[in-house]
Amino acid sequence: MRVEEAIGRQIARLREARRMSLAELGDAVGRYLAKPWSRQAVHQAERGGRAFTATELTAIALALDTSVPALFLTDEERIEMPGREISSEEYRGVLLHADKDTPLDGIEELIVALHDIGEVLSRPTLVRMAKIGRVAEQGATAPRERHLP
Repeated sequence: MRVEEAIGRQIARLREARRMSLAELGDAVGRYLAKPWSRQAVHQAERGGRAFTATELTAIALALDTSVPALFLTDEERIEMPGREISSEEYRGVLLHADKDTPLDGIEELIVALHDIGEVLSRPTLVRMAKIGRVAEQGATAPRERHLP
């Protein structure tokens, strides 16, 4: 997946989570850019059909009440760069901090932690274990039938 597509998917996800229409997001972005985006421009951005300037990314983040790094988050395993593909770890690392010795600020740490927690919780084994736990809990709280001799 190309970087623009990853950003576009995240914009769409955040817009939908905030229950904003394409036009509403376009108007909100326009407050920061001095000119609103059309529904078509927002749709094109969400499909990954455009490159973004730093100013546009900042305006989108402000309009969606999020951070610029949050716009780059993706669940994709590989990200396509013009020269080669990079792993999701390389992608996330370069977007959130300069190197492994540079401390993350609190928001970046939270973003990374939430992403990692989401990945762990979506593992099939944990999903099955949670389902088994719910069934066991239901069995433990279900009324027990008494059998009279």
